[in-house]
This record gives sequence, C-alpha cells and structure tokens, in this order.
Amino acid sequence: MKSSTDPRHQKRRDVIKQLFAESFTKQASKTALVKKVLDNLGAIDDKIQRAAPTWPIDKLNKIDLAILRLAVYELLEKTTPPKVIIDEAVELAKEYGGETTPSFINGVLGFVYDELYPNKQV
Repeated sequence: MKSSTDPRHQKRRDVIKQLFAESFTKQASKTALVKKVLDNLGAIDDKIQRAAPTWPIDKLNKIDLAILRLAVYELLEKTTPPKVIIDEAVELAKEYGGETTPSFINGVLGFVYDELYPNKQV
C-alpha cells in the first residue's frame, strides 16, 4: 500500500464498507465490484471456509468477513498481483479489525493463495 490516500486503497475501503453493510441488510445501491463479489459469494465463502474450518462463516466477525470476501474475490480474478491483494487486506484489517485480525486475514489468504497458486511463492 502506497498510502491511505491511494485511490485503489480508497476504492477497497468503500467496497469493504458496502460489504459490511450488506451483511446486515440488503443495500439499495451497490458498486459494480460489490455486485461481482456478491454474485460469487458461494465460491468465495467456500474458499474462506476451507481456509478457516474452525470458524464458520456465520461466526466470523462481519468486518473480517467483508475484508476476506473482497480479497478472495480479487485472488480468484487473478488480475491484481497476489502480494498486493494480501498486503492491502492486511492493511484494511489493521484499520478496521481487532488486534488479531491482521494475522487471521493473512493466514486465511495465505491458505487460499497456496490453493490457487500451487508451487508459487508470494
């Protein structure tokens, strides 16, 4: 992450906020990226569940889940370098999550990365 004012970071912040709000009630307006994440929720949540089997999706902290859903979607899309995605997710976790959130996010995304990119290192 270059800085908190980086437009890409701001965009991810906005998406996280929308996904967080969506976890409580359906939102009237959604950005295209939020719609894409929500359209792929089954596959995304499956990846998260396999990466963190002791944490059922419905028991995860809602902000942690929003960060993970965006990051896993981006990893599945394979249009942004995985290192950037994981670094951004950890930074968002530091901003919005609890004390252990960054390490949890990093661990889950590391597992998903290994699954999607076997034999590669970040």
